[in-house]
Amino acid sequence: MTGTISDPSKFPKSRRLLKHADFQRVYQTGRRQFTGNMTVFFLRRQEGPEGGPRVGLTVGKVLGGAVDRNRIKRRMREAVRLSRTACDGPIDIVFNPRKSVLALPFTELVNEVVRGLRLATQRARSAEAK
Repeated sequence: MTGTISDPSKFPKSRRLLKHADFQRVYQTGRRQFTGNMTVFFLRRQEGPEGGPRVGLTVGKVLGGAVDRNRIKRRMREAVRLSRTACDGPIDIVFNPRKSVLALPFTELVNEVVRGLRLATQRARSAEAK
């Protein structure tokens, strides 16, 4: 079976934010955290059949042409795929990278994504506890 959650080499659709409405909900009702090279928007959601985190990426035209934007998206997707174990629970996360992600060494990018995932998870839990 391809694309299952247990397959660590995949980034299945069940773990991605795909709908415009989901992105809007995270932007409008969620919180944000700034890291050095990206902004992380997050929103804890109600427990559902898919209780794990869902991740989305937004890369605007201000970051460059299609080639640069697609490269940023590929690098970000791979960094999220490698570090998704840093986050657990029902949370929606949207990464909005800066142009500096293009020149950032990949190991630093992965470390920053891990930090963003952990911060989002911690802050979502603390906001829910209040």
